Amino acid sequence: MSKENNTTQDAFYFILTGIPGFEAFHIWISIPFCCFYTISIMGNTTILAVIRTEPSLHQPMYLFLSMLALTDLGLTLTTLPTVMQLLWFNIQKITFEGCFAQFFFLHGFSSIESSVLLAMSFDRYVAICRPLHYASILTSKVIGRIGVAIICRCVLAVLPSLLLLKRLPFCHSHLLSHSYCLHQDMIRLVCADIRVNSWFALVLVLLIIAVDPLLIVLSYALILKSILGTATWTERVRALNNCLSHFLAVLVLYVPMVSVSMTHRFAKHASPLVHVVLANIYLLTPPVMNPIIYSVKTKQIRQGIFHLLFQRKMHE
Repeated sequence: MSKENNTTQDAFYFILTGIPGFEAFHIWISIPFCCFYTISIMGNTTILAVIRTEPSLHQPMYLFLSMLALTDLGLTLTTLPTVMQLLWFNIQKITFEGCFAQFFFLHGFSSIESSVLLAMSFDRYVAICRPLHYASILTSKVIGRIGVAIICRCVLAVLPSLLLLKRLPFCHSHLLSHSYCLHQDMIRLVCADIRVNSWFALVLVLLIIAVDPLLIVLSYALILKSILGTATWTERVRALNNCLSHFLAVLVLYVPMVSVSMTHRFAKHASPLVHVVLANIYLLTPPVMNPIIYSVKTKQIRQGIFHLLFQRKMHE
């Protein structure tokens, strides 16, 4: 009787997994994870503080950058609790409700990041190809509408996947392959017809992973055409340098994202360690690298950071 009760109770939980084969070293593995999370939280918080306190940064480019920093911060805080509690305290259980909530925010913030990078590519296109109309095209009202559209787009993309998955029975093992709840990982535990879920997930992947990068590439093609057609070499270098930070941020997001998607779809029988490592790179790299990229490559952000630190020292 007790055994049956325990089985029924466990049915309301998913079981998270750490680094397969390295369970004995979880405490040591937690050190780099803790460093990455600290860098991400401090870096993105600093970017937001600099943009908020510096009136000269209240421009479309930096407003989009603040959206990117907020998204990276949300992505970090979504995975941090389950990852660190598993590595530090070996707490593997997560409730169904908690897992689906993490699923929603994790995939939602990932989609928002892709959408924000697309919006930033449009910002770079207008700044370089239509500089005289930059302020009139990208007004505060327009940027606000873009932000609302991004949120609505991502909620409408992720919510159906969640609802479709939640209605299905999980009658196989509830053991997940990661220390957080990914759609690709959860759906393999379902013992029902998942064709609708798979097709919807494929459409979502094509819309996010295919359409967004294609539009970004198109914007850069138009930028290059404009630069090569009118500017001098000095102006060309300056214009390309203004796009470099955004270009690096695009690579940092899409290379790991495509790697994870392709591995789950075409290399299902690969070592579990491969899936875990790629998923961690995908979720940790953008929040950690984006503030570093923009701090190093953007002069105005560097100056803002120095000014913020100098102000704090003066108050102390």
